[in-house]
Amino acid sequence: MTSLKPYLIRAIYDWIVDNDLTPYLIVDAMHPEARVPEQYIQDGKIVLNIRPQAVEALILGDDTIEFNARFSGQPMHILVPVSSVLEISAKENGKGMSFAPEPHDFDEPPPPVKPAKKPSPSSNRPNLRIVK
Repeated sequence: MTSLKPYLIRAIYDWIVDNDLTPYLIVDAMHPEARVPEQYIQDGKIVLNIRPQAVEALILGDDTIEFNARFSGQPMHILVPVSSVLEISAKENGKGMSFAPEPHDFDEPPPPVKPAKKPSPSSNRPNLRIVK
């Protein structure tokens, strides 16, 4: 089953914009796949204004949110995994939705590989039986 989160983000975004408010995303900026301007990260999070007048080429996808924006006059392509979105809300009244932080799959080391058991010397011999 697909995740409900991207659908909720799109719906709340539409509701905020339809009411002439400013949609803000709060993102876990420490996610390994997040591409956000580092100078605006505070406490591991970043707040992004995704109002249509503030961004270009906004894509609210199922796996990622992407857009182009300017930060201190510098153009930048922003890429935010949907799993790193912590909240979408209206700047003016704070109404929106928060999401529980999701663990980063990349933070956990892979499980240790168990070495294969070495066969005992007697198990190297063929094991044949006579069947009648």
